Amino acid sequence: MDFFDQLQHQTNAEREYLLGEPIIHAALAGTATRAQYIAFLTQAYHHVKHTVPLLMACGARLPERLEWLREAIAEYIEEEIGHQEWILNDIRACGGDAKAVRHGQPALPTELMVAYVYDRIARHNPASFFGMVNVLEGTSIALATQAAGVLQDKLELPAKAFSYLTSHGSLDLEHIEFFKRLMNRLDNEDDKAAVVHTARVVYRLYGDIFRGLTAAEHDHAAA
Repeated sequence: MDFFDQLQHQTNAEREYLLGEPIIHAALAGTATRAQYIAFLTQAYHHVKHTVPLLMACGARLPERLEWLREAIAEYIEEEIGHQEWILNDIRACGGDAKAVRHGQPALPTELMVAYVYDRIARHNPASFFGMVNVLEGTSIALATQAAGVLQDKLELPAKAFSYLTSHGSLDLEHIEFFKRLMNRLDNEDDKAAVVHTARVVYRLYGDIFRGLTAAEHDHAAA
């Protein structure tokens, strides 16, 4: 079995923890509220703004034997720059306060998820970062485009309120094939174990982010 397939198999329980969150089912069923959608975008902003810094941190710490992976990171950086601004634009299109989001604080699970991946890169194995990639890009493919279509219809919001979700649903289809090829080139067992462990933890923390989207403290983001 290729490592990419092993990775999916070994993180199945954690993936189900995330996909079982009620708010995800509400989004796909069209019963999620505008406040909840803005809450999702708010937390997305607070982790997506770290994507490029995390890529840079990972690339800087990779050993020479993984130079081919460092080159791939350069491609990722070019693709990911500025995506947090798309999210703020979506928040504005929903009637939310993008300025407050930009200068606000992330929810605890969001802060912990970002901090955890920085820590894994710095103190353990920089290849750990790709565990997070597996979670975020895999989830986007599974949910983003479908959820965007349902929410736009049910919430009667303009298409420009869904640029982050719609772009990532299609963009990540290409990304996941790229990611699959990279993971299948890994031949060091410590690197593979680092990716699997990080993916398991990030699935849990990302699930907790979704679990918190109904919390009352998010409601102030809606106009």
